Amino acid sequence: MPVFAESSLAARVFRVTLTTRLPLPLFFGAGAAHAVQDCELNGQSVSPSNGASTAGKTGLMRCKDHATGELQREQQVQNGVFMGLVRFYEKGKLAREHAINAKGNMQGCAREFSPGGQVLREATYDDGQERGLVRSFYPGGQLRRATFYPDTGTGTERAFVEFTERGQMSMLRCGEAPALAPVADDAKLCGFVGGPSQVDLFDARGTLRSRLSYMTGKRVRTQEFYDNGKPSVLDETSGNQRIERSFSSEGVKRRETVWLLVERTAIRQREQEFSEKGTLVRDQRWTPSGEPVRDDSFYLNGQPRSKAVYTGTGSARTVEVTEFYDSGQRAAQGRYLAPGRSRQVPVGTHQRFNEKGTLLAESSFDAKGRVTRERAWDENGELQRDDEVFEDGSRKAFTR
Repeated sequence: MPVFAESSLAARVFRVTLTTRLPLPLFFGAGAAHAVQDCELNGQSVSPSNGASTAGKTGLMRCKDHATGELQREQQVQNGVFMGLVRFYEKGKLAREHAINAKGNMQGCAREFSPGGQVLREATYDDGQERGLVRSFYPGGQLRRATFYPDTGTGTERAFVEFTERGQMSMLRCGEAPALAPVADDAKLCGFVGGPSQVDLFDARGTLRSRLSYMTGKRVRTQEFYDNGKPSVLDETSGNQRIERSFSSEGVKRRETVWLLVERTAIRQREQEFSEKGTLVRDQRWTPSGEPVRDDSFYLNGQPRSKAVYTGTGSARTVEVTEFYDSGQRAAQGRYLAPGRSRQVPVGTHQRFNEKGTLLAESSFDAKGRVTRERAWDENGELQRDDEVFEDGSRKAFTR
């Protein structure tokens, strides 16, 4: 657990619980979990958990491993208060350093080091909150990530940029204003100057993964790629409209969705699905308020498979559904109550036809979706059955 992630509470607990022979904290590793330390201040043995041993004293407390004598911790004491520089060592080498204020919260510069002495992370704290640019580095010294935290607030990141070990950008999040200089020119990258930007993002192998476009800090275009370089996703925003497209690894468009952007939400307006060869297989449309308008599906030969048309409002909203054979001939039709997201209830007369257009079957439903009458015809149009259907499922020949 890096020292820079310590909360003010953790820092205070660490400060008051370390004794002259105290088990090391868990983040030093499982192997050292049962080690004990000997601490001294100005040449005298002290127990940080015993305030009397440090009362009124000023200096640098040093704690060593009891078994090996290796230095493991240094901490400043000012008039009996643990305040100022704190350093942690691993195998005799400086691993982390920071400072704390009188409340035990991290204050000022904090750094983390590799065994070779390379800075791995560098941050600035104000009373336990990260401020400004926080940088992390690869062991070789290359910048890995830079994150910006505003000077006020609870330490929520506003912008960040990440790089691969090759030095190529791998992630970017823009803020409301440029904030990542000098590590990244986010004034240009985020489209605050010079119009819409173009930002290429790569993976660790150097393969292009995303191409982004920003305008005044807002992402207006996202394109993602497969390993073969073909686009996998394209997401574009223009005005109050957003369009998402997804593609197969062969470059064929498989889905397209259009959204209406309203305040802090997006309302789906149209969604199309396509086959592996790119032919349209489904087309759905909605009103600006999000109510469905049409839902059409198609066979791969281009003929309609089904059509659903919505009308009315509220509890009186209905949908007329028509099904087709792959020849284009009508196969069935019927109407349903479709109030909101509730289950659709069949009402009125539902009919089914053969491929020649001859009526084969007809069912009548009441307002509650219960079938009340069923009729059937043969292929020549001769009536074969005409039944009245009751609530318990029983039936009898219909009579007027």
